[in-house]
Amino acid sequence: MATKATISFDNNSPSIDLPILKGSLGTDVIDIRNLGKHGYFTYDPGFMSTAACNSAITYIDGEQGLLYYRGYPIEDLAESCDFLEVSHLLLHGELPDHKQREEFISTISEHTMLHDQMSNVFRGFRRDAHPMAVMIAVVGAMAAFYPDNNNVADPESRKVAAMRLLAKVPTIAAWSYKYNIGQPFMYPKNKLGYAENFMHMMFATPCEEYVPNPILARAFERILILHADHEQNASTSTVRLVGSSGANPFACIAAGIASLWGPSHGGANEATLKMLEEMGDVSRIGEFIKRAKDKSDSFKLMGFGHRVYRNMDPRASIMRKTCHEVLNELGLHDDPMFKLAMELEKIALEDDYFVTRKLYPNVDFYSGIVMRAMGIPNSMFTAIFALARTAGWISQWCEMNADPEQKIGRPRQMYVGSARREFMPLHKR
Repeated sequence: MATKATISFDNNSPSIDLPILKGSLGTDVIDIRNLGKHGYFTYDPGFMSTAACNSAITYIDGEQGLLYYRGYPIEDLAESCDFLEVSHLLLHGELPDHKQREEFISTISEHTMLHDQMSNVFRGFRRDAHPMAVMIAVVGAMAAFYPDNNNVADPESRKVAAMRLLAKVPTIAAWSYKYNIGQPFMYPKNKLGYAENFMHMMFATPCEEYVPNPILARAFERILILHADHEQNASTSTVRLVGSSGANPFACIAAGIASLWGPSHGGANEATLKMLEEMGDVSRIGEFIKRAKDKSDSFKLMGFGHRVYRNMDPRASIMRKTCHEVLNELGLHDDPMFKLAMELEKIALEDDYFVTRKLYPNVDFYSGIVMRAMGIPNSMFTAIFALARTAGWISQWCEMNADPEQKIGRPRQMYVGSARREFMPLHKR
């Protein structure tokens, strides 16, 4: 017998029965789709208690500190897979075998270059334009260069669009940086791995070859894997909402990048580094800790706690290990900025105020430190987040377009404005 929830009213209105749906993991869901027929809607700012879709891609248990991609714990994937294997998993539902892996890598390699005229799009911007602003525009412009992917109803067209985005967004991100600093664009090298290729396009110049450090390349792979998807967050929900109208895939991903740019979402690791720069020295940590505890002070300790995880962010422990590997490899443990970060981490992990509130260092705290150590500027942190999250966005977009229950998004509202008013002509106002 199907379980149900019953809404009763104290004004003698008839009660309403609503079915309860069960997923394979997680919280049961009350199906409210027919509630509007009874003259009611739910009120849920931020959609904190609303499931807007069903998905088989990512599962999060914030209380237990769990993150699964297609059922696989993030710890196993980050330890044993490269980013393209994880991308295959997100997109196709299974980890690739050896042959599938080689075919997937080969397909991505065939699409890494941008249309030659796309370089002109970059040159339309000021040199000091933020890389995220450039990425939003250039990814959106892909619809003009690859119009054959605008038929979202065709599964084959969606597949090609997914491959193009996964392959070209690293090139777009790297070129956004190169344009920003006035250096020539570096073309991708298909003999390099995904992470190594991006690092080559970031750091090489026509007059000097860049040889990626394998430890740094592996650290970068982990950053990409840990950020590849994270359920129905703001940017993913944006991609789905835009995509629900039938918009082309490039417009959808550009919208996701725009959403990610917000400091409350993808900008957290950049904000963490700015906070550390503001602290400046280990001697000032106590001052900032005191401010963080003061409810009357608007200051927030960036890089600690998480909206979803009420326990340790499972990605943070992986990134912490990676952080120390990178600092050891580069001999940076004595660098003032990194000494400051490590001391702040130590205090926060031991201070009762943070421990009792479960305000642990999150993935943004460590990933920002790692990228800074690798020579990546703060302005590129969110762009790299967008690069990683593209794998999740295109997977969610493909899943949504294949879902027979998919409808155009149309949230309702609770109107709190004026009731009907009589119009008054201009001469009487």
